[in-house]
Amino acid sequence: MNPTWVLRTARLILSPVSGSDLPDLRAFKADASIFAVMLGGVRNEAQTQEDLAHDVMNWGRYGFGIWTIREAGRFVGITGLQHRPDGRGVALRFAVSHEAQGRGLAREAAFAALQFGHTRAGLTRIIAAARESNFGSRMVLGGIGMREVGTFEQRGYTMLLYESVA
Repeated sequence: MNPTWVLRTARLILSPVSGSDLPDLRAFKADASIFAVMLGGVRNEAQTQEDLAHDVMNWGRYGFGIWTIREAGRFVGITGLQHRPDGRGVALRFAVSHEAQGRGLAREAAFAALQFGHTRAGLTRIIAAARESNFGSRMVLGGIGMREVGTFEQRGYTMLLYESVA
């Protein structure tokens, strides 16, 4: 792993995902109350292992990807940048555990990932999508300077499309 990919914020350490994160990722991605709203939805063990392999490969291929979010050494979620499978572009993603919600950690982590994407990965446009009903995610995206630019339908939900242009 390239040490320049590790990000530090006031309260968090963001590290590119690795094999040692599999137990945390397995539990996190299996939790429907957290991961059901993510692209791809709740993941079983095999899917989580596939995701991890893909995420590690993306770091090597693109120089950006998914980070684990740790607060005081404890896993609290994920954030990162990924090419959307629908071709809309490179998307900012984030999800935090219930214990981490309501304290600004998602915003702190997502902002660090967004800045990395623009300044270090050289991405001129980064998008994000949130369900219309997901006010928490919408607040995070607006709070880090992303602006709403459209809507689309996905799996029966109205999704709001956000973007940040460098």
